[in-house]
Amino acid sequence: MFASLHRRSRDERGSVTIQMVFLMPALFLVMFLGLQGALYYHAKQVALAAAQEGAREAGSETGTREAGVATANTFLQDAGGSDVMTSTSVSGSRTTTTATITVTGKSMSVIPGWHVTVTESASVPVERLTE
Repeated sequence: MFASLHRRSRDERGSVTIQMVFLMPALFLVMFLGLQGALYYHAKQVALAAAQEGAREAGSETGTREAGVATANTFLQDAGGSDVMTSTSVSGSRTTTTATITVTGKSMSVIPGWHVTVTESASVPVERLTE
C-alpha cells in the first residue's frame, strides 16, 4: 500500500508548476481587466464632473461659452490632468435657453495599445431674469 502511494506522488511531480503556468496568466488577466475598468470609470466620472462644472458656468446669467469651456479645462487639470485622461478636448454651445459642454478624452490604460475614448456632456438652462 505504501509503495502505491509513493508511486502516485512521484507521477504527479511538476503538476503544480504546470497548473501555475496556466493559472497565473488568467489571474493577471482578471486583475488587469479589473484595473482597466476602474480607470475607465474614474475617467468617465471626471469627464462628467468637468462637463457639469463648465455647463454651470456657461449657463450662469453672465456666463459665456468660452467661460464654460475654460472652467471645464481647469477642472480637468485640477482633477489630475493627463494622469486621468489624455488627448482631452472640451467644446460647448450656448443658446438663449440652454448651455451645453462636452468633454472628450482617452482614459488611461494598463493594457498596451488599448485606449478607450470617454465622452460626457452636460446641459443646463441659461439663467435669466424675468419680471
